[in-house]
Amino acid sequence: MGGSRPIVPAVQTVPIAPSARTEDAAAAAPERYDFGRPAALSREHTRALAGAFDAFARQWAMQLAAKARTRAHIALERVSLETYDEYVATVPPTTTLVLCSDATSDERAVIEFPLPSALSWIVKMLGGDGSQRPEPRALTAIEQALIRSLMDETLGHLRTALGALLPRELSVGAVQYNAAFAQVVGGQDLVVVARFSLRLADRTETATIALPATALLERLSDTASAPRATSDPRLVRHHVEQTPVEVTLRLAPRAVRPAEVLDLAVGDVITLAHGADRPLDLTVDEHVVASAAVGSHGARLACVVTASDLSPALSEESP
Repeated sequence: MGGSRPIVPAVQTVPIAPSARTEDAAAAAPERYDFGRPAALSREHTRALAGAFDAFARQWAMQLAAKARTRAHIALERVSLETYDEYVATVPPTTTLVLCSDATSDERAVIEFPLPSALSWIVKMLGGDGSQRPEPRALTAIEQALIRSLMDETLGHLRTALGALLPRELSVGAVQYNAAFAQVVGGQDLVVVARFSLRLADRTETATIALPATALLERLSDTASAPRATSDPRLVRHHVEQTPVEVTLRLAPRAVRPAEVLDLAVGDVITLAHGADRPLDLTVDEHVVASAAVGSHGARLACVVTASDLSPALSEESP
């Protein structure tokens, strides 16, 4: 035993193909990174832009409800800083791209939304039904004119919401269908992208707005550093008065047990606590603001206000 040799395990070597070495070296090759590029929007910039785009979303929803005769709810999803190539990768290959340009500079912006939605809006603006989702196709010259007219007003709402952050002479231009072909800015140029969810009738879509980041962030920094003016009470009152609210005409409520509700059948009569000679309650957000009687206006039901529960101090106009 003393003269036995130690057992050495055999080691098998596997040759590495030259192509594998080349691939590993390529994978490990350093990538260029621009340290001057901001990684993301600052918290202050994000908060300011989100507030402005939220206000724009509400105005855009009201515009579509009035112009395209469709129930619309638009909400801001997020605001991000991306390269144009990154933005292009997130939008559908075929979509509606309304290009906006500034006559006094090279700045260009994009308002993007699904092509079927644009076609549905056109049908509704022309008096059609528009409930069926149309197949995507290029817009005709007349349809492009209608969309540009609609986007002129949309751009006005965006200008109102963003104020001095937008170029003064920004206007609606061409309509494109592919973001890569549109090439609004260079592929590695930064853009501020606002993404919205569009709930139109029973469908939910996604829309985006892309603005050139460099000029926008410069204006945003200048605005943040400028001294803030004191709030004008008349301006605040004007905004409150222009905010739409829902009014409801209702009978006086009556409390019932759940068993009575579950046993309801066709033909059952429910007695109410509302007197036959008593006017109905006109409410806003569950608060009674007036009394009214049922009437009609053409082919639609209406109500006639018989008394107001608001105090004179609340209903009078400000000087």
